[in-house]
Amino acid sequence: MHIGMITPAPPRSLSGNRASATRWAGFLRDAGHRVTIATDYDDADYDLLIALHAWRSAAAVERFSSLYPEKPLIVVLTGTDLYRFMLSHPETTLRSIELADRLVVLHDLAYLVIPESSRQKIQVICQSALPLKRRLSPAKRSFDICVVGHLREEKDPLRAAYAVRNLPQSSRIRILHYGKAHDDAWAHNARDEMVRNPRYKWLGERPHWQARQAYARCRAMVLSSVMEGGANVISEATVAGLPVIASDIQGSIGLLGRDYVGYYAVENTEALRACLLRAESEPGYLQRLHHQCDTQAQRFTPAQESAAWQRLVKSVS
Repeated sequence: MHIGMITPAPPRSLSGNRASATRWAGFLRDAGHRVTIATDYDDADYDLLIALHAWRSAAAVERFSSLYPEKPLIVVLTGTDLYRFMLSHPETTLRSIELADRLVVLHDLAYLVIPESSRQKIQVICQSALPLKRRLSPAKRSFDICVVGHLREEKDPLRAAYAVRNLPQSSRIRILHYGKAHDDAWAHNARDEMVRNPRYKWLGERPHWQARQAYARCRAMVLSSVMEGGANVISEATVAGLPVIASDIQGSIGLLGRDYVGYYAVENTEALRACLLRAESEPGYLQRLHHQCDTQAQRFTPAQESAAWQRLVKSVS
């Protein structure tokens, strides 16, 4: 089968969407399919089209459906589709959902914002990650917490930095932030925060292997987003044996479970500060986070993700 995969993220982009498309294409090629990844649809006669983003790829979805109405179409719903464009651009987003034969979502609670008439199309496929070859010894003079995510509004990217302002002098907490600034204003904000906040260090966009080094050496990771469609950094952290402290949004609860003890109220600096101090000062709390993440990590293996994609493609072919 010749499968077209449309993603708005260009080649060599370090964005999560490009990484996901590349990983999924690899799974499907391993299963014997031919896969072409593109940023735009060129009217090619694919046997199946997979479109990342209901809104950003809406033109491709509409065009493929019009040209080849008898051929299967899979739409992958991202966090911005579910929690932004469903509200800001409902007509376009819902049109892609309507045209799709299957809807891929990346966490268990995504169905809550999808129209009931389309919920039978949903397939949950959790994103996977590779385990670390080994853990590295954490720093002794600091209690390092990593943030791995670009600086843009939906990530609430400086929340962890705000949470470690004016901590007690006895605290060793330090925030290491890996991620590209969406624009000059975010870069300025991050640099300004470093000047006023010695516990915060913004490292900018770095290769993935450097983020994995942070997973291997840090004590925990903060995911402070206000919206996520099923963040791959949760998969990466849990598989790496790194506890996650996350805002209590659907996209994180849908991956870590409702009974997870590492949530804080979204955009609440004081609540996040309390979680960080507890992680540093209460070994039992950190151990429980470790245990719960280890349990969830079983969902995020490449074998499971690959098998899910192969079953999905088989079901529509």
